[in-house]
Amino acid sequence: MENGSAFFVPVLIFFFTILSSIVLLLGNNNNKKKKQENKAKLPPGSMGLPYIGETLQLYSQDPNFFFSDRQRRYGEIFKTSILGCPSVMLASPEAARFVLINQAHLFKPTYPKSKEALIGPSALFFHQGDYHMRIRKLVQGSFYPESIRNLVPGIETLIVSALNSWADGGRVINTFSEMKKLSFEVGILAIFGHLEPHYTEELKKNYIVVDRGYNSFPTNLPGTKYRKALKARKRLSEILNNIARERREKKLDEKNLLNCMLNFKDDDKGEILSEDQIADNIIGVLFAAQDTTASAMTWILKYLHDNPKFLEAVKAEQTQIYQSNVDNGKSHLTWNQTRNMPFTYKVISESLRMSSIISFTFREAVTDVEFEGYHIPKGWKVMPLFRNIHHNPDLFADPQKFDPTRFENVPKPNTYMPFGSGVHSCPGNELAKLEMLILVHHLASHFRYELAGSENGIQYGPFPIPLHGLPAQYWKEEWTK
Repeated sequence: MENGSAFFVPVLIFFFTILSSIVLLLGNNNNKKKKQENKAKLPPGSMGLPYIGETLQLYSQDPNFFFSDRQRRYGEIFKTSILGCPSVMLASPEAARFVLINQAHLFKPTYPKSKEALIGPSALFFHQGDYHMRIRKLVQGSFYPESIRNLVPGIETLIVSALNSWADGGRVINTFSEMKKLSFEVGILAIFGHLEPHYTEELKKNYIVVDRGYNSFPTNLPGTKYRKALKARKRLSEILNNIARERREKKLDEKNLLNCMLNFKDDDKGEILSEDQIADNIIGVLFAAQDTTASAMTWILKYLHDNPKFLEAVKAEQTQIYQSNVDNGKSHLTWNQTRNMPFTYKVISESLRMSSIISFTFREAVTDVEFEGYHIPKGWKVMPLFRNIHHNPDLFADPQKFDPTRFENVPKPNTYMPFGSGVHSCPGNELAKLEMLILVHHLASHFRYELAGSENGIQYGPFPIPLHGLPAQYWKEEWTK
């Protein structure tokens, strides 16, 4: 019995060793197989060149071609690499809703670090969480319709002044450049209310330098646009801190974004916003308000010029509003009148759809995510493609045709998102639309314009704008009954 045990023990040990090895080998093979399966589940597509990826293709050509070409080859979900980041692009309304609304907690807002440095790390655009949600609600509250209705006279004054200057002397102007100046002034009005001229000029001077460096190659070498932008960004903070200190001392009871931030107090901890937090969020709002709104207004003028039938319909609607004011002894637009411009509003909606200034939005997967059978790894950028959705012929008939009448019917949910969607949609969209409506009113009722040249190209920087910024001549027309 003892001899038998002595014989069987080594045999059993050998047997279990072999069995364990087989189990371990099978386990390793299964793990490898699972990893291969996960890798296989990555969406189809090309990652382009090392580090550069497909960035150059995206920012140097018509975004319609870039996105539609890849969607045609790979489907409505495909991978790529943009600005050094592995990315998944999503081209369906269902995917946009999944990322921006239904499962928004799985995807955090994100920007490239170089851009975050110029706007500011405390800006609401870069973070999730209760604190930043409260900041977002504060900013949104400052731009709700009931908050911006009192801005109509101020915006109207700025727009009339700008149009008069464009029409002075019949010179050719760069429409987009002038729209940027106008949008900046409107942003200053909404943020600060009345602001001393020397502060406005200092903010403008330094903001222009930051804006130039924002889309430049992010190298911090002496003499580069990015290095100059970082210095100007520091100066912007100093100016904004000075303004904030003065406003705190004066304790003015004004309804504007700066005062809302100065009076903000965290419900849980009782903390107020620091000067740097206020500066970051104000600069973030200026960035969000200027280029996109300026691009949209430039495209509105381009589409109306190219479609005389719709321009005449807008003129008829706006001259009727102007006539009613003349008949009633009024000289300015009212808030209620801006809410009752149905055809002009359709023109603006169609312009936003056609131009799709925001072609996509950046999100980042905070964990591994499965979507429609594909694996999206943690840390990858995820980009819902608003432009693809807006130009999908299954959603918008003849999508390349400018047709405001398509908005006589409400678009299907998640198919029209010019300002994004979900909790991180653009908080200033109502202000932007108000600015557009007032501009079109005065342009259509008191001015005419002609484009200088017949070129119909698009340029990108990075937002799409008409070629050369839409050079045009403007003339003022005296209105007669």
